[in-house]
Amino acid sequence: MRIKASESLLLVIDIQSRMLPAIDNGQEVLAQATWMVDVAQAIGIPVLATEQYPKGLGRTESNLLSRLPEQQVLEKIHFSAVTGQGLLNTPFSTRRQWVVVGTEAHVCVQQTALDLLAAGKEVFIVDEAVGSRKPRDKALALQRLRQNGAEVVSREMVAFEWLEEANTPLFRDVLKRFIIL
Repeated sequence: MRIKASESLLLVIDIQSRMLPAIDNGQEVLAQATWMVDVAQAIGIPVLATEQYPKGLGRTESNLLSRLPEQQVLEKIHFSAVTGQGLLNTPFSTRRQWVVVGTEAHVCVQQTALDLLAAGKEVFIVDEAVGSRKPRDKALALQRLRQNGAEVVSREMVAFEWLEEANTPLFRDVLKRFIIL
């Protein structure tokens, strides 16, 4: 199935200041997730972010947090962003396609994605924009998510599917700002 801009939401899971240094290739995960947020906002895709127990793990990384309206950043204590937080009760919950980035792939990303799938959502995990402390945990999480119906995609797959066609001002703007560097 293709990812449609009109049916999508970008979910940024727990890219937090105190946890990020422990994530394998954490700065790269942050850079890719930030790129996804910027592209989503340029195209008009809603973005939600979560923070796992920010009192202990810190807030969302500051450069990323500065891009997000405060009301679109949700605090949570459960590993799954669906459990207990009312993620599926937000104004964007009617979106059927959830594009997911964040950490940790084998904990909060995986549990959230599994719960979204159980709720009937289509879930797309952006490979280069998710991470775990250990590469093996990330690999196992992506394998398990595939087996359960999530699709593992690249950032450009998402961007080009959101754009859908080439000969538009929006395509030219996104291409210039984010793809041809």
